[in-house]
Amino acid sequence: MLIVGEVHTGLLRGRDPMSAREAALLVDLVAGEPVLRLERPRSYVRSPERPVGVDCPLGAAPPARQVRGIGTVLQRAAITGGHVVQGTAWARLARATGSARQPWSHYLARPGVIEAVGRVQAADLAAAFAAPVRAPSALDLGDVAGRASDVVQSAVPDDGRSRERLRLPRTKLRFVVEQAEAAGTPRLTVHDDQLRVVRVGLPAGAEPRLLVAFGEDLALHDWLLTSVIGIVERAEIGALPRDESLRRLRPAVDYLLHLWLPGGRGGELAEQLWETLERRSALSRQWALLRDRIRDQFALGAVAALSAAMPQ
Repeated sequence: MLIVGEVHTGLLRGRDPMSAREAALLVDLVAGEPVLRLERPRSYVRSPERPVGVDCPLGAAPPARQVRGIGTVLQRAAITGGHVVQGTAWARLARATGSARQPWSHYLARPGVIEAVGRVQAADLAAAFAAPVRAPSALDLGDVAGRASDVVQSAVPDDGRSRERLRLPRTKLRFVVEQAEAAGTPRLTVHDDQLRVVRVGLPAGAEPRLLVAFGEDLALHDWLLTSVIGIVERAEIGALPRDESLRRLRPAVDYLLHLWLPGGRGGELAEQLWETLERRSALSRQWALLRDRIRDQFALGAVAALSAAMPQ
């Protein structure tokens, strides 16, 4: 019926970027299950998925006929580039075959599936999950995703190594994938400094984990774009002395600019979704403008320093 999820993205706290081996230890969340570890085209490690049981309203109807969701959410964590951490929670929503609650063994046998009990319309559920504000009692995928990220953050060793303090936002991207006759254009909405919602229609049969990988990839690049925009704004180019502006811009060069690689997760499906998203949102063009502006500032700074060093 629907695939829904949420991804939290932020900076790994308090130290220099980790190696893939070190990062893999942080995301080893499930004993006995292997951690996915990739070195190319950039360092990426991801935990195995673990089911989290849920039994709560789905928030898609008035209280008089509330739709109840029972089943499991899949939770996982990942680290990209040694210092960008993501927590993800996702599930597929399916209509329950009856109104009676089944034993937990029934739901555990279908990991990542939440059965909707009650009079439910797919369009109502999609609208409810895409809404920026949800009822306090409704299923909170963001809470499950945030816990995965927090577990990784809390496992970072305090070994005395530090870097200049970066204050970068944690962003939340919620995705809603609806069944459609043909693939549609992803619709990305930025609601505030933290929350983004992407909705897309795809034909039945699309592999759910590829869709989740696309959501994580989009969340990563939205976070990168948001973070670099903030760094450029704080640099106050043209208002502050150039040396101070360059000092404030340097973290973008040291830690972020090399991580931009959209469409790198989810195979051909992710590449197709990125292509259609770019025509509407132009994320890569905005990134290129920011990147070139930063590089121009460092080029001007180098020219000024060389001129000052030359004998008059």
